[in-house]
Amino acid sequence: MDLNLVSTFARVVEAGSFTAVATALGTPKSSVSRAVLRLEEALGVRLLQRTTRKLTLTPAGERYLTEVRGPIARVAEASDEVSELGREPGGLVRVSTAPLEDRAVADLFAAFVRAYPKIRVEIVVTSRRVNLIEENIDLALRAGALDDSTLVARKVGVAELRLYAAPSYIERRGHPRTFAALATHECVLHKTATGLHPWRLAGPRGVERVEVTGPIVADDLGSVRQLTLAGVGIALMPDMVVRADVERGALVRVLPAYALRGAPVHLVSVPLRHVPVRVKLLRDFLLREIPKRLAGTPCAVDGPAPRAAKASAARAIEAALNAAVR
Repeated sequence: MDLNLVSTFARVVEAGSFTAVATALGTPKSSVSRAVLRLEEALGVRLLQRTTRKLTLTPAGERYLTEVRGPIARVAEASDEVSELGREPGGLVRVSTAPLEDRAVADLFAAFVRAYPKIRVEIVVTSRRVNLIEENIDLALRAGALDDSTLVARKVGVAELRLYAAPSYIERRGHPRTFAALATHECVLHKTATGLHPWRLAGPRGVERVEVTGPIVADDLGSVRQLTLAGVGIALMPDMVVRADVERGALVRVLPAYALRGAPVHLVSVPLRHVPVRVKLLRDFLLREIPKRLAGTPCAVDGPAPRAAKASAARAIEAALNAAVR
């Protein structure tokens, strides 16, 4: 039996499509399909039911996969370990992340490739949730609730969202003195997959809610940031997204006693029996370093804030950071 055929069959089942495996192997889709067909002919039984929408294991395919999956994984792991003995880790790791215009994030990946010069990192920046298997993504940084329970998720921190505006906007409209006053200001609204929602932020009097409006709505955080920098209005954005802007004075914090706290940040990956060394190295590096970056979020503020409110915000931030890493 040709073990390459067996391995290709297992990879097709794991990926859920011929196309994903062909992309990963750098071969035509037809070659992958023929490999599975040759295995079926050699065994004299159909392993996969093929439709235009999906692939489904036959009962024989399920039994066969159960028997061969373990040995295939052990062979792959042993081969990789032996081939990497005495060799510097190298290869490509593809990482998906939201459009975070954050110098600290760039510095993070720069530090990694300096430590491992033969490992190449491709960063796929997008606001949408990518399909890790179909798009051949090794790791993804995601904020908020996870909607795919089949992925391996490791919590790396807690995202803090606060109110920011450009100095030009503050000069034009002034600082809102209360949370309710945001209803009379121009805001840059971020439309998520579930639509537009009122702002609910925690402050000195607990969680408060306000209906906000504005001249521009965007479904991309990068666009929200650029519009805010242009002085269009006040925006609710993650601290990580605007860290560098705050440091250079391009944005100031509005109503600093208020924040949206507790959105978890996860590093997610596909559950593989054997994870390449290059992926392990970057995964472990991010798990170790991202909590440090989240903890280092700047606290520069502008505008009035009562002493008690500042103390309340500081306690809330401290509590969130203490819960950031499991």
